[in-house]
Parts: sequence; C-alpha cells; structure tokens
Amino acid sequence: MADNVIKTKSFNFALRIIKLFQFLKDEKKEFVLSKQLLRSGTAIGALVRESEQAESKKDFIHKLVIAQKEANETDYWIELLFQSDYLNQIQFQSIKSDIVELNKILASIIITSKQKLTV
Repeated sequence: MADNVIKTKSFNFALRIIKLFQFLKDEKKEFVLSKQLLRSGTAIGALVRESEQAESKKDFIHKLVIAQKEANETDYWIELLFQSDYLNQIQFQSIKSDIVELNKILASIIITSKQKLTV
C-alpha cells in the first residue's frame, strides 16, 4: 500500500542510521544518544513496511503518522548529536537532508491519504 519511494528511502535511511550508530559507538565511544537514534531511525522503515499490511485506510494512515513521529524524533537526535559535537557539519548535513526528505514524503502520503479517506 505504501509508495515504493518511501519504502526504499526509509530502508536506505535505516541502513545509514545503523552505520552511523556503529561509527558513533566505535569511533566516538558514544552509546546513549546513538542508541536512541538507532531505535527511532530504524523504526521509520519498519512502520512503513507495517503500513503495507494495514487493515484499513485509517490503519494505514495511523501507521504512517507513527512513522512520521519516529522521523521527527530521529531529527531531534541528529540535531542533538551535531550540537554536542559528535557529528561534524558534513556528516550532519548529509543525514539531515535525508530525514527532512523522509518527513516531507511521509507528510505528503498522509495528507493525500486523508483526503482520499474523506471522499
């Protein structure tokens, strides 16, 4: 049910988050923030996958709304890691652009789905 673009991008983003988690754990010896980032960053794709098996259009929207909440939380952890100097400017901009894009795609799918629901 979910658009393939969001499925692919959320999966690829999860892979980037896993690699970033490994980097932070191994190179920066940071465990607390990076573990939160790992949890929320990989949850986005999992919820997108769950939405494919939604029981109804409302359930589909609900799962994507939760994915969007996880994306917002992930954005928070990315910003916090940058502001606390665990990520440099280049690392931050690279991952930040991905989460902004995911949030926009999710918002678009949710809005379109809600409009179709009321028709």
